[in-house]
Amino acid sequence: MASVTPSDIALAPNAAALVKRDAAMEAAKRYAGKARSENTWRGYRAAWARFCEWCDEVHLDALPATPQTVSMFIAAEADKGRATATLEHRLAAIRLAHLGAGHASPHNTLAVLEVLKGIRRERRDRPRFQRRPAAPAIDEELQAMVNTLGTFTPRDLRDRALLLYGFATALRCSELVRLQVADIEAREQGDVVTIGHSKGDQEGTGQVVAALAVPGSPHCPVTALQRWLQVAGIQTGPLFRRIARNGAVGEQHLSDKTVVRLIKRCADQAGLDATRYSGHSLRRGFLTSAAMNRADVLKMVAQSRHANINTILAYVDNQQLFDDHAGEHLLQPGVSDLIENGA
Repeated sequence: MASVTPSDIALAPNAAALVKRDAAMEAAKRYAGKARSENTWRGYRAAWARFCEWCDEVHLDALPATPQTVSMFIAAEADKGRATATLEHRLAAIRLAHLGAGHASPHNTLAVLEVLKGIRRERRDRPRFQRRPAAPAIDEELQAMVNTLGTFTPRDLRDRALLLYGFATALRCSELVRLQVADIEAREQGDVVTIGHSKGDQEGTGQVVAALAVPGSPHCPVTALQRWLQVAGIQTGPLFRRIARNGAVGEQHLSDKTVVRLIKRCADQAGLDATRYSGHSLRRGFLTSAAMNRADVLKMVAQSRHANINTILAYVDNQQLFDDHAGEHLLQPGVSDLIENGA
């Protein structure tokens, strides 16, 4: 029988060490799971399930998969009309599944990248239908929408505050409906609004924007919010809440769809083409209006919290296409033209 040395005894884990190790492993798994939202994990699981299903159909191994297998998969999916973003998402799911199982991922091998590059190149050459973006509810249009609402009932006061505050803060619909009373800090110039979790802040570190007060205006967002909260008797919890048919204010926050329906209804009543507007119209409306008003680009970025400044520059450039145009003094009528026209 082989002898046991003191070093072997020291290295052998006892029961207590195993318990601590298991607890640490569970904690690591828990924190790793929190690295992405549940919606993101759900999407990855669905993408991985689709890959496994396809591998079963063609009798190939999904884990570990070869680069050739993954190349064929994305090519087959592309032929079915899957969007390039969908293909990239499925490659990300394949990567996570392989790394999680301790295998090298084939997602970024030359064979796979070449196929993906070819898909992108072929699709660039095809005429594509582009979805028309939501029309921006610019300043004047937004005021016209708000003017279709009353000023007395709780529902009208809520809807006025919702439209004005959504415009003034340039929040996304999902951020707007999830605002809490505790997220609002009143200041002399307006409100400081903290967004606890958003598309551009997946880790929830918190982002801050300002809702500027407009004293004396019937469309002041800060005043509209204060009046709604006062009438509804809201002191804690969600800002914008559901209201029952009998007018009772509930405890639950509104859904994104409620905001979309409100925007479309008010646009229609204001004589605008409601089909052009969506839940993104308030955010786009603020940025477009700010660009038309020659607002500072960096201030616009601070308010919208876009990660890429080029997104904001697109708003500015679209509104200033004709400013100081290079052809401003060209093709002007000459002296001979004036004579011929009897001027």
